[in-house]
Amino acid sequence: MVRNNNQYVNREISWLWFNERVLQESADKNVPLIERLRFLGIFSNNLDEFFKVRYATVKRIVEAGRNGKSVLGGEKAKDLLEEITKIVIDQQTKSLEILKQIEHELEAKNIFILKETELNERQKEFVKAYFLKEVSPQLMTIILNDLTQFPTLKDTAAYLAVKMVIKGDQRKKEKRYALIEIPKGIDRFVALPEENGKSYIIILDDMIRYCLDNIFTMFEYDSITAHMIKITRDAELDMDNDLSKSFIEKISSSVEHRKIGDPVRFVYDKSIEKDTLTFLKEKMNIEDTDSVIPGGRYHNRRDYMGFPSLGRKDLLYDKITPLPVKGLSVEGSILESIAKKDYLQYTPYHTFTYILKFLREAALDPKVRSIKITVYRLASNSQVAASLINAVKNGKQVTVQIELQARFDEQANIEYAEQLQAEGVKLIFGVPGLKVHSKICLIEREEGDIIKRYGFISTGNFNESTARIYTDYTLFTAHDPILKELNKVFDFFETTYKINKYKHLIVSPHYTKNAFMKLIDVEIANAILGKEAYIKIKMNSFTSYKMVDKLYEASRAGVKIQLIIRGICCLVPGIKGMSENIEAISVVDKFLEHTRLFAFANGGNPKVYISSADWMTRNLDYRVEVGCPIYDEDIKKELMDTFEICWKDNMKARIFSEKQDNAYRKTKPPKVRSQFTTYEYYAKNLKKDKG
Repeated sequence: MVRNNNQYVNREISWLWFNERVLQESADKNVPLIERLRFLGIFSNNLDEFFKVRYATVKRIVEAGRNGKSVLGGEKAKDLLEEITKIVIDQQTKSLEILKQIEHELEAKNIFILKETELNERQKEFVKAYFLKEVSPQLMTIILNDLTQFPTLKDTAAYLAVKMVIKGDQRKKEKRYALIEIPKGIDRFVALPEENGKSYIIILDDMIRYCLDNIFTMFEYDSITAHMIKITRDAELDMDNDLSKSFIEKISSSVEHRKIGDPVRFVYDKSIEKDTLTFLKEKMNIEDTDSVIPGGRYHNRRDYMGFPSLGRKDLLYDKITPLPVKGLSVEGSILESIAKKDYLQYTPYHTFTYILKFLREAALDPKVRSIKITVYRLASNSQVAASLINAVKNGKQVTVQIELQARFDEQANIEYAEQLQAEGVKLIFGVPGLKVHSKICLIEREEGDIIKRYGFISTGNFNESTARIYTDYTLFTAHDPILKELNKVFDFFETTYKINKYKHLIVSPHYTKNAFMKLIDVEIANAILGKEAYIKIKMNSFTSYKMVDKLYEASRAGVKIQLIIRGICCLVPGIKGMSENIEAISVVDKFLEHTRLFAFANGGNPKVYISSADWMTRNLDYRVEVGCPIYDEDIKKELMDTFEICWKDNMKARIFSEKQDNAYRKTKPPKVRSQFTTYEYYAKNLKKDKG
């Protein structure tokens, strides 16, 4: 374990242990079988992004001739690269073993994934016909031997590396090498005709392997083999300094350049012939600082996220019906309801419809004068964007702060920006040097002689697709002091030199760190005086060493601290004299835990906040984030109730400890699976209301 004097866990290593928790889900017999395959896909997709971003960053440090100890928690960058590769190889081996086990269990459920050598005559005919009609027209095949320059491989693609031993003089044994790009426009898993109540799947790669003779008919060869390879490229955006280009043009250019970024990982089928592997590595200039990882027969296992359902509901999670928010109807005026009291939407337990209803009503209401909103990630067919365009067409002033540098959503956001701008929406492209990660919306409505404000503040993106699987809080409010400060945030986007002061909101980059430090100091002072003192935090990642040190200080003073951290956690809990009053768990389950909640005892008058910010250096110092206090006592109770449900999880909670072994938390019965129990909590509250 990479750690500096037992005080911190290295963030890259901690991230890999988070991804191990995702891998654990694919091995968990409590998870439906097809969902387990999909978790394997999530594990693989996560790993791809890790290499594109985090591994690539460490590699840049090495290539710059620096050791990086100051930014890597005391670990030398070169040693860290070696440690990462070692862990990843071990995890890849586990993932292959889990995949074999899942395939075996699928067979017991009459679902068979066939290789090209296992097809019967009827299936062979189907594969040939399907290949000629659907696959062959989309194949990109490159003969490598005579090329003066090796082709640029896409980091989003998988390739079959083909070796042909040409007929002729056996002493020369001429070899021809080729690459076949696995087409992305076709489902990776092709369902073959059912037989006797049994379902059969062939992976696209194996369909291509079966049809190699059809592809290479012009060559006479004694043997032909095909093995999978893929590369991962550095995904850092290198910004153009050309002053004549617009911000959109610069981002577009950087996204385009990402396609030819330096390779940082090379994965290959470990059964590939040595001469083929040597040929490829030499031609691709694979370096010592690249992570070279032997893998299985198939790569891009992220595609398992889309493994077909095959009509087998018994092998999938039951779909939940998102619930209404107690007391908040989507049939009447949502603005009238919010004017009377605050409401909390907790997706996916609650329906996302309230955000859409809010925006649609604002778009049509003749009294609404303006709408301001931040956009980080939108759905591919966004009803949020449609509502904003509708508002413009109805004469509203619509201002959208859109973050063009939302990682891996840059191109989508560029397209939305152009679409919104064409419809007359006023666009703001952020603050120089800062990403805008806040999730806020503000409308102004003319009511008699005054302008009344309404708004919502969220922990997650305004994205109706991810709202089905990400847990997030959204507070709807007409609390004018809060909304006046929300307007200050939008003012900051346009006049970045002006730093506003806030009494209610906690805003990055200027105030978040200090605000939370002060809240922790209150708990320390109360603990020293013998008063009740606690801190309860739920967030995605915890990497700020300054905030870690502050919680260590609080622990030493006797403050009881409970942390629920889904992903990276650089803090080491339970160490005598340093963190014995800190407990920390991670919950990985059906939904992706994305909520951010901060609660402080505050001498018997608890303070509770929701926020878009994790305690990471980037969120505290280099992003615009908004944290919001919860003043409604019913919502405070609701948030603390659901925190306690999550804290009591003894089925999907893993313990953070010095061992960092992802041990499942075991407590006395009853069994608590927090995501399921949270849904039941809200369902029961609705019944009480009706009762």
